[in-house]
Amino acid sequence: MVFVVAYFDAKILQMKGIPLLNLDLRTPLLYEKIPSIPEEMTKNDEYLLCIELDRNQSRIFEPKPEYFLGLQLFSGRKNENTTDHLDGKVQLPAGRYLFMQEKRILNSIEWLEMAIEQQKDGLWERHKMENLLYVRFLYEDNHYVTQLFRPVKV
Repeated sequence: MVFVVAYFDAKILQMKGIPLLNLDLRTPLLYEKIPSIPEEMTKNDEYLLCIELDRNQSRIFEPKPEYFLGLQLFSGRKNENTTDHLDGKVQLPAGRYLFMQEKRILNSIEWLEMAIEQQKDGLWERHKMENLLYVRFLYEDNHYVTQLFRPVKV
């Protein structure tokens, strides 16, 4: 049984009994490039990190947390003034993703643990994941939220 849930310009497909969400993001999400994410955020802000994962660790069931993350490729900020033009922006590209979220702002250790669990679930389901991880922080439905997006090859 497949459930379809609207999510901005995305479609989430969830198989009954499987906690891993497959997200087909139909429109890229654009952000102003910033040097780093501040420690505090307001309800109007939204942040995105893009991290390259270690090529070897990103393909195994029991990755070592200390080697899992590679380079941070960029960080971005979106607020009510962010425009939809691509000039000088970074993005969460349209595409297929494994998706997880927690209704609170996670610290780096917590979202790293969640990313490793996401990888284990993805490997168990035989997804071909890319070695990128997008971490998104936002405020929605009266909660701060941390979301993880892991691109998958179709």
